[in-house]
Order: sequence, then C-alpha cells, then structure tokens
Amino acid sequence: MQPPIFDASAANHTLQPTALVNEAYLRLVGQQRVSWQNRAHFFGLAAQMMRRILVDYARAHRAGRRPGAGLKVSLAEEMGVTKPLDCELLLLDRVLTDLARQDCRQAQIVELRYFGGFSEQEVADILDISRSTVTREWQTARAWMYRRLTAGKARGSS
Repeated sequence: MQPPIFDASAANHTLQPTALVNEAYLRLVGQQRVSWQNRAHFFGLAAQMMRRILVDYARAHRAGRRPGAGLKVSLAEEMGVTKPLDCELLLLDRVLTDLARQDCRQAQIVELRYFGGFSEQEVADILDISRSTVTREWQTARAWMYRRLTAGKARGSS
C-alpha cells in the first residue's frame, strides 16, 4: 500500500502538483492490463488518472470537514470577460461527467487542458485534430460547464 499523497491531519494541507504527478506516475506504472496504443492514449489516461486522484483527494478532504465544505478549484484561464469561477472539485467532476455523456471529445479536451495541463497545440497533437478545433471545442466546453457550475451554485447544490 502506498503512503497517502497528502497529510489530512495537517491544518493547512494541500495537494502539491509534484505529489499529483508522482501519484499519477505510480498508478500508471502499476497498470498491468493496459496495452499502450500510442502517445495520445498514454496522455489521455494520465489526465484521467490525475482527475481521479484530485477527486479522491477532494472526497477525502470533504469527509474530514463539515458537510458542504469542499476543495475549491479555479476553472478559468482565459474564461473570457467573466471572473474566474471558484468551484468545488466534486461538482466540477459531476459536470465534466455530464459533458462526457454529451460530447466525449470536449470532455477529453477539458481533461487534457485542465487536469493534464497541456496547451491547445499539445492537445491538438495528442488527439490528432487541428488547433482551431481544440480552441473552438475548449471555449464551447468551458462555457457549457460554466453555466452548469453557476446554476448549481445558484441552487445551492455542491
């Protein structure tokens, strides 16, 4: 069993990027049943793994705190003229899952950009699509998710 990637007993604990990448690497290396098809397959799984780690971290973080309190993340980086949205990671995960049901490629782009940290050009290379398609799909996905996230906040759900 691997040691936890964060110390929940610390008053000000946070998941550091290096800990996230290290944990994702350890989990990816431990995959026995994966037959890596290509570079895009690897990076796609790496972004999914980072998303799962962050969601697990948020759930564990929430379990140690009062109900309704969660890990806050920013879904912004050039969100346009609107102020970056500070949202709960678990709500973001639910909205991203809903997006995947509606448009799988947009969900992949969000995972690669948001959780994987890839640039638009890198996402285009990974998914073998044009950069302009990534730009367009990224903007559409962020706008759709923003509406869903703010609607959830307006209803008081989290």
